[in-house]
Amino acid sequence: MTGMSRARVARRIAAGAAYGGGGIGLAGAATVGLLLAEAQLARRRVGNGTSPHVPNADGLYGAAYTVPGVPALRLTMLGDSTAAGQGVHRAGQTPGALLASGVAAIAERPVGLSTVALPGARSDDLDRQVTLALADPSRVPDICVIMIGANDVTHRMPPTQSVRHLSSAVRRLRTAGAEVVVGTCPDLGSIEPVQQPLRWLARRASRQLAAAQTIGAVEQGGRTVSLGDLLGPEFAANPRELFGPDSYHPSAEGYATAAMAVLPTVCAALGLWPADEERPDAARREGFLPVARAAAEAASEAGTEVTAAIPSGPRGPWALLKRRRRRQVPEPEREPSPQRAP
Repeated sequence: MTGMSRARVARRIAAGAAYGGGGIGLAGAATVGLLLAEAQLARRRVGNGTSPHVPNADGLYGAAYTVPGVPALRLTMLGDSTAAGQGVHRAGQTPGALLASGVAAIAERPVGLSTVALPGARSDDLDRQVTLALADPSRVPDICVIMIGANDVTHRMPPTQSVRHLSSAVRRLRTAGAEVVVGTCPDLGSIEPVQQPLRWLARRASRQLAAAQTIGAVEQGGRTVSLGDLLGPEFAANPRELFGPDSYHPSAEGYATAAMAVLPTVCAALGLWPADEERPDAARREGFLPVARAAAEAASEAGTEVTAAIPSGPRGPWALLKRRRRRQVPEPEREPSPQRAP
């Protein structure tokens, strides 16, 4: 599918989500039905991995940067198993821990991590998760990272519903004062047990949903980062290293790759990224595009950020597309402290 046609599909899905339209087929009802059957077979074959337990990574990171009277930054992870870190054994290997450590090192300020993500969650669980994240009005997160969408595809949730739930979640978090970064639907076409031609259909469905998620999130004031690499071509090239033991959830190295893609956008949302890197670089094919075009391009290239830029124009709202340089994520200095994050 070309970028222009993906942009049109994404815009239709996002419009349906905004105006209450019915579900638009990602790849056609019959092919999605086949995809579901194949995905169910794949899940039976891979199971839940050798370690279904998800490490508890909540706690304080960068405690050495504590300054009396200066509160820790608050980071909350929402979404599904990829946000929770299913598939790894140690708390420090989860994306939340990696992001908290990275932000602490760049900000030179401690970061309190809280996780409300739930393995197996679909976008319709985000309302519950946001309620948990905002339960204490005096402790609203500074930044929320949402990773969601894979289970929506495999469980045939209409994409308009997926985007509607995500848009609502972003709107609630932004209204409360939190910055929001959404890691869009990863590329399900790289899961090893899924064979062709269903692998191609899974990739197509994943990218269409990712593009539509981008439109919905950006129009509500969030930023997005495409996570195709989380389960995408780079990972497929070396699956034994980048996938976990179940060949479905990422390994520690896989989560580190995803964290490196998301960290610059998280830091930019918090005002921590160098100012000279906030300007679009034409040499990296960055620039301002209609939001649907930007969403379609981002869905095709993992690690690409989309953020709102111009609220209206002849072709609707425009967005800034950036291909940020990936920087090394610092290793967590220690396992999180046992107390709840501040």
